[in-house]
Amino acid sequence: PKAQAYLKTLRDQLHAHLQAEIPHLALNGHAEERLPNTLNVSFPGVSGNELLEMAAQDVAASTGSACHSGDHAVSGVLGAMKVSATRAIGAVRLSVGIYTTPADIDRAARALIAAWKVLHA
Repeated sequence: PKAQAYLKTLRDQLHAHLQAEIPHLALNGHAEERLPNTLNVSFPGVSGNELLEMAAQDVAASTGSACHSGDHAVSGVLGAMKVSATRAIGAVRLSVGIYTTPADIDRAARALIAAWKVLHA
């Protein structure tokens, strides 16, 4: 439980940083009933793949489920959730771990925000 609380805090910190800087950032999934270590969000107006490529020096993440890494198709989970194709294109799955620090979260958020601003311009 203590580890789960820590992971949830980091996940929510990352989400808050991204929401503060990216208008219309969309949470994919339930606001409360979800894994404590995983954040799936859609960045508006950009490709999640391009965003992650641009932020790759500071962020290790995925645009799909772990079982489909490397596949650029829309996630089956997002499809089942009836997420629009436009929103699904911008989807990124971000995970935190027990060794993730608040400084790691800040660095990742800055990298993702900077990449989005360049791609969205």
